[in-house]
Amino acid sequence: MQYVSTRGGAGAVDFEGALFSGYAPDGGLFMPQRIPSLDGDTLRRWSRLSYRELVKELCSLFIPAALVPRSTLNDLIDRAFSRFRHKDIIHMSRLKDGLNVLELWHGVTYAFKDLSLSCTGQFLQYFLEKQQKHVSIVVGTSGDTGSSAIESVRGQKNMDIFVLLPKGFCTQIQELQMTTVIEDNVHVFAARGNSDEIDEPIKELFADVDFARKYNLMSLNSVNWSRIMVQIAHHFYAYFQCAPSLGTTPLPVVEIVVPTGGGGNITAGCIAQRMGLPIRLVAVVNSNDIIHRTVQHGDFSLSQSVKATLASAMDIQEPYNLERILWLLSGSDSRLTRALMQQFRGTKSLQLPQDLHRKLSETLRSCSASDEDILGAMRRCWEENLYLLCPHSAVAAHYHYCQPDGGFFSFLCSTPRCCLAPASPAKFQEAVLRAGLAPQLPPGISALTAMKTRSIPLERDQDWAQLLRERITAAAERW
Repeated sequence: MQYVSTRGGAGAVDFEGALFSGYAPDGGLFMPQRIPSLDGDTLRRWSRLSYRELVKELCSLFIPAALVPRSTLNDLIDRAFSRFRHKDIIHMSRLKDGLNVLELWHGVTYAFKDLSLSCTGQFLQYFLEKQQKHVSIVVGTSGDTGSSAIESVRGQKNMDIFVLLPKGFCTQIQELQMTTVIEDNVHVFAARGNSDEIDEPIKELFADVDFARKYNLMSLNSVNWSRIMVQIAHHFYAYFQCAPSLGTTPLPVVEIVVPTGGGGNITAGCIAQRMGLPIRLVAVVNSNDIIHRTVQHGDFSLSQSVKATLASAMDIQEPYNLERILWLLSGSDSRLTRALMQQFRGTKSLQLPQDLHRKLSETLRSCSASDEDILGAMRRCWEENLYLLCPHSAVAAHYHYCQPDGGFFSFLCSTPRCCLAPASPAKFQEAVLRAGLAPQLPPGISALTAMKTRSIPLERDQDWAQLLRERITAAAERW
């Protein structure tokens, strides 16, 4: 299994090369040169597997045994999931009126990113111990990625992690989950900017090929292929949990509703679809609706500014993983993908070619939700089920409630639906209170407010990329 850049200007690499790269040297994103195809018999056999076993089977398709022996791969995945609170790792809640909510948030930081990052951290440690080398991990976060990435590598001597958070755009709990981790290898920067603005210095560092190579720069954002790979598994799990029967030919279709920010989770769904999983995908967004506009009208263009919403982890205007989807749908046309991305980077405005837009709209449905829509879905779900949703999960529930089959007669629906729940409502007290509901705080989250914090401020008049360079250099010299 080899991995190639979506822009075609970099040589193919193996899984280890993709894992340690982040962005490809030509600015593109790594994707498998070939997407494995699964037949109906394999899907029926996999339907009996646990989530943990599904992750192992899927990862073995993308990580050859010659690189990581299968028994070792299994051990790494078992270790990755050892800190999850739920015995099944993820859990399906079946609620009133056909609302199926797949809880992806039973990891250490109460967010779905713990699933892929815990595995990625183990993969990194495996290769670093073999190579006896040090890496500098650079992460921009809109809320949950930073804390999950920190937890996956904290205390490791051969990794330093540099996390940029957008000050004032995360919830207090999200910020505390990052700033309360006091470890020598953890460096948190509180930047006076939004999620898209903090990505700029990170892109600048990765574009400096000599610097990136000298200090072994890598990313744990969903630009990293390893995260996409692991996230494919919960689409399979959602399908198997919701499909009424696998005894028919063709297999039944299940609709999976995916709250979408940077686009990693919806990209994983597109790959699962391409592998042969019969799912219909819905990308749901908040008022930052660039993906919705792209699906509906082919309009991949920035709005004037990022809007602060209750679903703050999705307050993103540049969903970089859409590049992977466009590459996939174009038939791996790296020349077209490169031209489209160069135009977007130069003008921040792009109209998709008609044929590519048609393929995208055939692959995805989409929906956007306002803050009022989010609050309405949170209230309704509580009133009908005594079940709290986080605002991101509520974006998916809003889509469900808006469908003709999302009400009293949902049992007549021929297509089952699963809404992915990316985070626990415990992380979003303000949104829960605005919905007129009572927050439910686990002890581990309540304790954060009494803990010591540490972060490095980044003001607007500073050169963020240069400050990062200095910190990365100093950390590498200590190793």
